[in-house]
Amino acid sequence: MLLPDIDPDKPVLLAGPTASGKSSLAMEIAEKQGRVIVNADASQIYDCWRVVTARPSLEDEQQLPHRLYGHVRFDEQYSAGHWLREVKSLLAGPERLIIVGGTGLYFSTLTEGLAEIPPTPAEIRLQGDALTLASLLAELDSETATRIDLQNRARVQRAWEVLQATGRSLANWQDDTPAPVLPLHACTPLVMQSPKDWLEPRIRQRFDLMLQQGALEEVEAMQSRYDPNLPSCKAIGVPELKGYTDGALSLDEAREQASISTRRYAKRQRSWFRSRMKQWHWLDGGHL
Repeated sequence: MLLPDIDPDKPVLLAGPTASGKSSLAMEIAEKQGRVIVNADASQIYDCWRVVTARPSLEDEQQLPHRLYGHVRFDEQYSAGHWLREVKSLLAGPERLIIVGGTGLYFSTLTEGLAEIPPTPAEIRLQGDALTLASLLAELDSETATRIDLQNRARVQRAWEVLQATGRSLANWQDDTPAPVLPLHACTPLVMQSPKDWLEPRIRQRFDLMLQQGALEEVEAMQSRYDPNLPSCKAIGVPELKGYTDGALSLDEAREQASISTRRYAKRQRSWFRSRMKQWHWLDGGHL
């Protein structure tokens, strides 16, 4: 893989779809340049999952410093705004950072800015939880609908909640977005290009490896605290393995459903990167 020149004095951003090998590349860059690895993956923030979300191993964390991994309680509310505030604090410190992950929204808030939307009242969130995706979509304005992933219920519900709570559309709030914390010219932004035919076998192999490393045991340990409405419990692989532990699915069925969910997620990630990261440095991730 050919990397562009990486200025040691600028933060590095490294985005890529799930199973693309970005964590290994981040480790390589961090080791060469004495950097701290910062998480930009929404599923890897939770303290209840390590294996099932492919968080760095304990050995990786002992080898190099990592930040914002597994630091949020499973039932705690955490948004892109929370993440941005934490990263802003890290950027203000002395450490040289490489920020790596697959959550495009995190990267866009960092490099494009984040609208300062008031928190959503709990009662409105509960109302949204009770509605179907189709009902939520029916109430969105057309401009907001063009800007979000309409298949992602969490994104759609968030847009609906903003409209209900503030009387202003998410698009309207976004148009008032302040200057970004880290504009592209102030960092080295890298995104991994991972062809579908290369990525899909890796997705299956990785899930099998997760099972060998204890993903099922992680889900079993959360059995009494599992809540399908919590973002932490929607991490890919968790509902599928919960289906197996409940007896609703065979292990092969859980494996297949998790692989399908992961492939669909990777497709959404690639689409986001293509549409929102055109000015980034693209890396050929098909030959790791």
